[in-house]
Amino acid sequence: MLSDSEFILAADRTLAAIGEALDRALDASDADVDWNLNDGILTIECGDGSKLIVNRHVPNREIWVAARAGGYHFRAAQGAWRDSRSGDELGASVAALLREQAGLAVALAGLAAPST
Repeated sequence: MLSDSEFILAADRTLAAIGEALDRALDASDADVDWNLNDGILTIECGDGSKLIVNRHVPNREIWVAARAGGYHFRAAQGAWRDSRSGDELGASVAALLREQAGLAVALAGLAAPST
C-alpha cells in the first residue's frame, strides 16, 4: 500500500498533467473554460457556469471526479487510474466529461498511476 506522501506525489503529478493538457487544448480552442489547481483540487469552470472538480482523496488513496454527469472514484490499478465501478481509465473519463460538459476536446491518454 502506498504511503500518504507517495500517494499525494502521484496524485499531484496526475492533476498537473491534466492541467497541462487543458492548457494545450485551450490554446487550440475558443472554448470558455478556466481552471486552477490548488492543494490537490483541480477546479475546471465551464462557460455555462458549471464546474468539473478533480481532487485527491488521501484516506481512500483515490482521485475523485465530480461533474454534472455524476461522481467518480479512481484507484491506482496496473499502472493506471481506474474507476472503482466501471474500470474506465481516468484520462478517457475526464476527456469525455469535458467534451460533454464544456465542449472542449482534451487529449488525456495514459495518465500513469503508481503500481500497487
